[in-house]
Parts: sequence; structure tokens; C-alpha cells
Amino acid sequence: MMKTNFLSIVILLLVNIPDLSSQNAQSVYSANEHPDMLPEMSARGEMPVGVKTLTIIDEDYMDPFDGVQKPRSLKVEVWYPSIEQKDADAVYDNQTRNGIPFKIQGDAIRDAASIPLNDISVVVVSHGYTGYRTIMYYLGEHLASHGYLVVSIDHTDSTNEDIDPKKNAFGGFRSTLINRSRDQQFVLDQFSNQAFTSDVFGKNITIKNAGIIGYSMGGYGAINTIGGCYNFSDQFASRMIRSQDEEKIKAAQLVFNTCAAGQSPTNFTVDPRWQAMVAFAPWGGESGVFPEATINNIKVPSLYISGDQDDVSGYESIKKLFEQTTSADSYLLTYNNARHNIAPHPAPKEAWESEYDFGHYYEAAWSTQQLNRINQHFTLAMMNCYLRDDDSACEYLELSPSSDQPREGGKLSQAWKGFDNRYGTGMKWGVNKGGR
Repeated sequence: MMKTNFLSIVILLLVNIPDLSSQNAQSVYSANEHPDMLPEMSARGEMPVGVKTLTIIDEDYMDPFDGVQKPRSLKVEVWYPSIEQKDADAVYDNQTRNGIPFKIQGDAIRDAASIPLNDISVVVVSHGYTGYRTIMYYLGEHLASHGYLVVSIDHTDSTNEDIDPKKNAFGGFRSTLINRSRDQQFVLDQFSNQAFTSDVFGKNITIKNAGIIGYSMGGYGAINTIGGCYNFSDQFASRMIRSQDEEKIKAAQLVFNTCAAGQSPTNFTVDPRWQAMVAFAPWGGESGVFPEATINNIKVPSLYISGDQDDVSGYESIKKLFEQTTSADSYLLTYNNARHNIAPHPAPKEAWESEYDFGHYYEAAWSTQQLNRINQHFTLAMMNCYLRDDDSACEYLELSPSSDQPREGGKLSQAWKGFDNRYGTGMKWGVNKGGR
């Protein structure tokens, strides 16, 4: 009887163990899209996309409330143009607000080799409260396919994983208020560190400039990062710390009322690498935390995106922020009849189990997939225009006030640039030219 080498069996078994990481991974996008009916700049770029999950640590982080230096750890998802040509195998693991785990099949290659990353534009992505780093993964993959390095943050203390709504519905909110902008700036600084990037990519990165994308509380942070100072009133600061003690309120205001990632409002400098911002449904305007004077002085071109029925951040407040952003080019894209959920990817099937989870993604009057495609279009146009000085991309931002194509002379008027005739209804556009 022939003897079988035990070690050979073990090796054979190990080699043939199936990759379980993609089991139960779902696609949240329908394949039934006609490319001619999609916005032009939502088309995927020519570059393969790599993705890495990293943990970065701010060793010099100083807790603003207790003045104690302590490391702050952030998990990030990093998308980048790759040299590899193979099938996408990236799976994005996360969980719903109620803690139900899910897996989404991405369109990127996990840990692929990158192209040379010289003189590259970086885009930092920042989620809302609560959320997670891959909630806008469709933007990360899209921008990377067009040659951007995209870094999306899990804001510690503010993710679905961190917060248990059944135990404490607003746990981590104080951290959210003070750390959004700080985290965004730290990520840009970290990826400017050549020793770090050499370890991650096996090659150095040289950064040309940067853009910031924020959703809800991420937008609140992004506005601050580019120079919109916070000004918490006595009453609002009292609400945020849940105290009526005047000394505690004054101390909290010193912590809250900062500019550009924790700097003093009387002596701050915006990092000149920030050259574009996209803020989806940014929070804070309705609470009065952004003084008009500081918004008027923002020098970074900005695109605000909101639903006109937003009942979380308040549409009129977002519109007011846009109207006050007058020192740089600014734009306002309004989704008619949309509420607050204009930025996340479509709901995974696990979120359908409860209204609380499903309500993190669902828009009653819009297809989430269509919202995502339009977001891809305008975000790429914004980044190409202001990070790459691409005049042809800027043309996609010079639009009429309504996308609805009212009839003129018995015919439909011209569709917005980049949108197919009859397939771009339901949006409004505003422009402030600040002297680009």
C-alpha cells in the first residue's frame, strides 16, 4: 500500500483552502444602468484601483478637554491608482447602526501595487455621525480610477462600531465635535510623511495638493478645516456638555471654538494644500456654530450638496452657508425632495431588517444608486477643476439654475452639461464666483 507524506497533505490542504473573505459579499449596485443615461463624469477612469486598510496613530494628540497627551488611533481605507490588471477582490466589512455585520463586494484590488505616486493629489473623505470609512467607497474607487490618492477615515468614537444606540444614542458626540477637523488634517499630514508612505507603498509619495470631502458631521469638520471657525454660543455649548455651570461652559467654549483643526480663532493658518472642498449635507449651520464673517473669508473653492428636505442639518442653513461663501468660488447642488441620506452607498441587505438601519441609507424620492452616480460626476468635476486646473472640468460647474429643462419654443431647453437629454431632472444649482 502506497504511503502518503503527511506534510504533503498539509501543504495541499493549505494551498486549496478557499478564500472565505468574499463569501456572502454582496453587490449593492444594480448592473441595469445604461451608460448613455448616466452623468458623463461618473464614468470609471482608465486606471485599475488598489485599496489598503491601515491603522494610523497620532502619537502627539493632545486631548483638548483634559490637556493630556495620548495616542489617537484611526483606521483608514486607502484607494489609489494601481499597476495591476486583475479581477477586483476587495471586500468591505462593516456593520449597521444596530451592529449587524455585512460584507460588500468592491471594485478594487486588495493590497495591489501602486503606480508611482509623484506629485499626486490627495482627497480625504470624512463620514458622518455615526458612519464608517467605506460608507462612500464608491467615491474612493471612482476618484482613484481617475488618478487620485483617496484616504477615508474611521473617526474613532464616532463609528457604527463604536456607538451602541440602545445604550447611549449620543455616545462619542463630544469627540465628534472636537476631532473631525483634527483627524482630517492629521491624515493629510501623515500621508505627507515619506517615511510612512514608503513603508506603506514601497515608494515615496509627493503630494501636490489636496481636497476634502465630508458628509454631515464630516462636512462640519471640513468647513472648519478650510477656515470656517466654530463659534459655540453659551446656550449651545451648555447643551453639548449638558451643564449649566458657567465656568464649565466657558471652559468648553475654549475647547470648541477653534479654526483649521484646533487652532486659535485669533491666530490660525489654513494648510495651503487644501484646494477644494465638497460638503454633503454639512451639519452646524442650523445650530449657528459658523459665524458669517468666517464663512465669508473661506478661500478654498467649495461645493455644498444638500436635499431641500434635509431635516437633520437643515436645508436653509446649508443654503445660507453657500450664500456666505463669497471669497472663493462656491457652488450649491440641491436634490429636490431629498432629505439627509444623499451620500451613503445603497443599503446592504442586512439593513433592511429594521427601519433604524435602513433609514441610514434610504431616500424616499430618489434612487440611491442615481444619487451616487451624480455625486461621482460633480465630485470629480470639482476635484479636476481645482486640484488639476482642468478648464474642461470647470465647464461642468457652469450650469443654469434648474436641471428640469423647461420647454422653450415648443422644445425642451438644453440639458445640463454632462447630462443626457431628459435624464437630469430634479436638481437646482447655485454659483458664487469668488475670483478663481
